[in-house]
Amino acid sequence: MASVCVYCSSSEAIDPSYVELAADVGTELARRGHHLVSGGGSVSCMGAVARATRAAGGRTIGVIPRVLVDLEVADHDADELVVVADMRSRKDQMDRRSDAFLALPGGLGTLEELLEIWVARILAIHAKPVVVLDPDGVYDPLRAQVDLLVERGFVRPQGRDALTWCSTVADALDQIDADLAAPQDALLSAPVAGEVLEADP
Repeated sequence: MASVCVYCSSSEAIDPSYVELAADVGTELARRGHHLVSGGGSVSCMGAVARATRAAGGRTIGVIPRVLVDLEVADHDADELVVVADMRSRKDQMDRRSDAFLALPGGLGTLEELLEIWVARILAIHAKPVVVLDPDGVYDPLRAQVDLLVERGFVRPQGRDALTWCSTVADALDQIDADLAAPQDALLSAPVAGEVLEADP
């Protein structure tokens, strides 16, 4: 059993197929005995993944900034709803409460969350699985951009490969399960926040 953080959209202007995809993810998470960690909203994909997880018997944890409680319509049915001060606190809580990360098609907020947790894995700040579920190529331009960055030397191939791309729900969760079962990467010795490593006398 693991807690899987799902990054996804709260936009109600998207094609309903993406909402259905989120619901399928929630159902499969619960079927496999996993918990859901989400952004704590009850609309669009964010709401769909949470409702489907609970409907299939899974536990849901939502983390939402106070300023977005009304905008994203907080998921008051969550088994645990954590209301935090700001977006930075939201991401910190989601990171700490999760064993793996799964990004679905989404907007700028989803993209920001994905890039931050991807970079954190590249830097060995964590060794948790990071997977993208992209059934119809929403993120193809991002993949092409990263390939170009590798080609030009800005990103190492290992950095690109720290994230796994999948096109089906089953493949995405199979990948997460396999990564969780594998020996964890050795973490680099990272400084604790606020720790002074060197100081002038």
